[in-house]
Amino acid sequence: MNSPPVLHSPVDHATEWLRRRLGRAVLLAYVAALLLPEVGLWLRRPHAVPVGPAHLTLRTASLLLSLVLFSAGLQVPVRALGRVLRRPKAMLAGLALHLTIPLLVVPFVAFLLRRTPDSDGGSGLLTAMILIVAMPVAAGATVWTAKGDGDQPTMVGLVLASTLLSPLTTPLVLTALAPLLSGGYAGTLAGTSGSAQSGFTLATVVLPCAAGLLCTLVLPPSWTGSLLRAVLPSAMIGSLVLTYVNASGALGSFLAQPRPLLFAAALAVATVVCLLSFTLGRLAARLLRLEGPVASSLTLACGMNNSSASAVLITTSLPDKPHLLLPVLAYGLLQKTAANRIIARLRPVSPAMSRV
Repeated sequence: MNSPPVLHSPVDHATEWLRRRLGRAVLLAYVAALLLPEVGLWLRRPHAVPVGPAHLTLRTASLLLSLVLFSAGLQVPVRALGRVLRRPKAMLAGLALHLTIPLLVVPFVAFLLRRTPDSDGGSGLLTAMILIVAMPVAAGATVWTAKGDGDQPTMVGLVLASTLLSPLTTPLVLTALAPLLSGGYAGTLAGTSGSAQSGFTLATVVLPCAAGLLCTLVLPPSWTGSLLRAVLPSAMIGSLVLTYVNASGALGSFLAQPRPLLFAAALAVATVVCLLSFTLGRLAARLLRLEGPVASSLTLACGMNNSSASAVLITTSLPDKPHLLLPVLAYGLLQKTAANRIIARLRPVSPAMSRV
């Protein structure tokens, strides 16, 4: 497939300007949620829009997530995936690890939490972590793969395959890990699993990504380029608004009822899960003796889950438990920090630098 023509329009320059400052923009979204959560809390609520005699319920977070994933599908290099399908070892290993690592990491964290004085054994934190690790590989992992000179087709294949399989894998992981929870959280997770199985992952995650991929397949390259130039900046802004909405839910409830110990515990648990996931991915890449770029992509895929999807699932299915968003937000920041360290360590050294 021919690449869309590159046009240096004001929109292109604005998109590139925002892309270079995306990290700082995410931090500003968190600051805005801390200082002005009211707008984000309003956006979190479902809104009924009259359509003739009936009403259509719109959820801002779900719409924004769909926009981001449509943009991700639109950017998939379809022809490059052929090489991955001809040599599928890395992608199949990545999918197997994506399912296996949660079954290893979450029970270990549950064991540690049961040694704490928390009356429910940290079931609230575990619920949030389970909802994170059950999600597909984050579409943003492709950005970090490009920065680290990783194997982009492998990463795109992992993102696409884990997303398309998520209506099956997400309920499977949630059901397998639910027995680790105590109190009412086991029932809460069971209800969330039912929501995921009944259509959340299909309608909010799979269909938008598939729609973007379909546009890439059927539209002429010039049309695809024009559509991408229109959608990409909107998706980047939508991602920032989604971050603000999710952070408002978590930080708004935290400011209303400050619980410093909960915040510290959420950060600690998110750190342990994130580091273990990346570490196990790195060890698996070594055992499989994968080449540097492919090993980098596999490692990133093991640690980078779609935390935005888990936050939206919590917002829609568990609106009465906004505190569960705290570990989700912490994980979202930590996985980006860890990814930055990983690509810095795994990036190939240029011949000029090796002679220094």
